[in-house]
Amino acid sequence: MSVTVRVPAKVNVQLAVGAARADGFHDLANVFLAVGLYDEVTVTPADDLRVTCAGPDAAQVPLDRTNLAARAALALAERYDRDPRVHLHIAKDIPVAGGMAGGSADGAGALLACDTLWGIGAPRGELLDICAELGSDVPFSLVGGAALGTGRGEKLTPLEVGSAFHWVFAMAERGLSTPAVFREFDRLAEGRDIPEPVASEALLDALAAGDPDALAATVSNDLQPAALSLFPELADTLASGRGAGALAALVSGSGPTTAFLVRDPGSAETVAEALRASGTCRTVRVATAPAAGATVL
Repeated sequence: MSVTVRVPAKVNVQLAVGAARADGFHDLANVFLAVGLYDEVTVTPADDLRVTCAGPDAAQVPLDRTNLAARAALALAERYDRDPRVHLHIAKDIPVAGGMAGGSADGAGALLACDTLWGIGAPRGELLDICAELGSDVPFSLVGGAALGTGRGEKLTPLEVGSAFHWVFAMAERGLSTPAVFREFDRLAEGRDIPEPVASEALLDALAAGDPDALAATVSNDLQPAALSLFPELADTLASGRGAGALAALVSGSGPTTAFLVRDPGSAETVAEALRASGTCRTVRVATAPAAGATVL
């Protein structure tokens, strides 16, 4: 018997970052949208806990117990006294180290898959608690849709979305470390007063209305200057997408994937073709949002 769970990538349409806390984390106002790019995690009983991975950039994915999928299986097994000897296979389609929560998606997918395989039926709140222990983005990967994440991003409030939004994503030639981007944020912010992060009411209204023009006017990412400082070439990718007619262009989360909001599927193809021809990125993908969270197939 095996269980396969499909889990989506995310884009942050707002990422407001507060000053570093005593524990090293930052308070956030993080408006997540799940997008239709997916990893699939398949869990099968095995003689030992092991992880395999296939797909784009699979060679960059750790296959030991530091992998969030393995950590999720171990955490659930410990909490419910189950045998964690399973084979976790990740079919990768979300960019690795790209700021789209691919690792977090795999953790959430493995958690739901193991819960299903072992017949636990854990309450959703219990699964979300484990997700929060695994990482700040993991709870949203389980839930999907649209949500405001506060605290370090793990405390979720579902958000209304009036219609589908169309996106183009440009994958960079190399990855960026999320901790390194936050360290650069702290360096750039040194000596400045950092306001408490709050969600933009205008942005939440734009999501609820399903209005791409209004959303484009309000998207923001406080980590973008830090990502551009560490990876200046991303400015050329952002300029190429804007020049091709994107309504908005921003770095996705901690980067280096860049995200382009467009009005409709035709505009998405126009922007995607321009980005492919620009020579400023490695690959380009088109997707819609919001997408469902972790789902057993």
